[in-house]
Amino acid sequence: MPPKVKITKEMIENASFEVIRERGHENLSARTIAEYLKCSTQPVLYSFRTVDEIREAAYGIADRYHTEFIMPKETDEIPILALGLNYVRFGQEEKNLFRFLFQTDKFGGKDVAALMSDPELSGIMEIMAGGLGVDIEQAREMFLTFFCVAHGMASLLANNSMVYDEEQCKKMLENVFFGMIAARKGT
Repeated sequence: MPPKVKITKEMIENASFEVIRERGHENLSARTIAEYLKCSTQPVLYSFRTVDEIREAAYGIADRYHTEFIMPKETDEIPILALGLNYVRFGQEEKNLFRFLFQTDKFGGKDVAALMSDPELSGIMEIMAGGLGVDIEQAREMFLTFFCVAHGMASLLANNSMVYDEEQCKKMLENVFFGMIAARKGT
């Protein structure tokens, strides 16, 4: 009977996520994962053929973590504003994960056009359209503008090019959001 596996593939995936989160994706290696797991590199290299395979698994974990982090709560008065502020906070609080998810060519994978046509966004677009009294296409246009501003702030924060001030970030997002509404109404 073969020996019982002590280091599982799931443990390696979770460890790679934590290494990226703590040290940055550029520091992910079989050695850093093994250090995190307090084992040799053998189980890491046995479970995955390459470190790129491990990165892909870590990307999935990071993407799910990011989605959970940014989602508004039911108690949020204006969900789209909460989503934007949470996105900005993610750039501040999870700098390494933000850079891994959105600033690496290999794993970003989606340009803005692909993001806007993502079926997972359709629910947000319907809520936004209904809440603002606009059609889906207008909601997409407004969301794209809002997303670009939130993403810009999050990128600046993730790269230490901006000092985080939650009130200032909130005010900027409100200005963009309410400015788009006013522009639609012609005021």
